[in-house]
This record gives sequence, structure tokens and C-alpha cells, in this order.
Amino acid sequence: MGRLTVLALRAVLAALLVGTLFVQTVMVPLLGADLDDVEADAGQVRAVLAIVVLGMLTVQTVLVCVWRLVTMARRGTVFSYAAFRYVHVVIGAVVAAALLVFALGVVLAPGEAVAPGVVLLIGGAGLAVLGVALIVLVLRVLLAQAVARDVEASRMRAELAEVI
Repeated sequence: MGRLTVLALRAVLAALLVGTLFVQTVMVPLLGADLDDVEADAGQVRAVLAIVVLGMLTVQTVLVCVWRLVTMARRGTVFSYAAFRYVHVVIGAVVAAALLVFALGVVLAPGEAVAPGVVLLIGGAGLAVLGVALIVLVLRVLLAQAVARDVEASRMRAELAEVI
């Protein structure tokens, strides 16, 4: 991975991390204050705010893991068993995000405040996020194949070195 690519990716990751922290610290309290003015169920408002905060936490988890994987790629150590730890965390965080999106739909479904079509769209978004988890799972399988081939190539090089 080229130095410029790594720097650009790290800049994007850092900007996204700062953005999610901004949402958690500034936007969620402002959203809570705005929703207090609206005639809504207080429990529903707290649930929506908790889902937003937890959703941002899943995004931050993915960003940190991708940062670590980029570091490993830059060092040339990404094709190792150590990378699986970060990939597994990413898969778990994306699945958790999908569950949070589904939970948001469940929280917003009762009552007249949100149209049924919006709840259906939220369910579709949850399904799309779950699809991202499946894509990362497929990439994990590709990583496993690459690591296995790398281990096999190292073994064969060692055998060849003994012969020579």
C-alpha cells in the first residue's frame, strides 16, 4: 500500500472519528433537547438517543479496527493471524449496528409519530447493514486463504533453503 494512499485513508478515518465524537457529544444532547419540546414518549426519546450513541460507538469501533489493519498493511504484516482479531471485531460491530437499526425500527413503529413506510425503510437499512457484515465475512475468508498460502509459501521456502 502506497504512502499517499495510507495518508489519505488515515485522514478520512480521523475525520470520521472526529465526526462521530461530535455527534455523540454535541448533536445527541441537542437532539434530546429538541425532542423534549415535541410531544413524544420520554422512554421512546431516550431509546432513540441511546441507539444513536451506541450506533456511533459501533462506527468508532470499525474505524479503529480499520486504522489498525491499515497499519498492518503498511508494515506488510496484514497477511497474518493477528489481522483476524480486527476483522472479527469489525464483523461483530457491523452486526451490532444492524441490530441497532432494527431496534430503532421497533422503537419507532408504535404510534402515529412515524409513518409505516419510514419504519419499513429503516428495516431495509438494517438489512443493508447486515449485508455489509456478510461482505466483510467474505473478505475474512479471502484473508484466511491468503494467510494459508503465505504460510505454505514460507514453509516451501524453508524446505528449499534446506535443500540448497
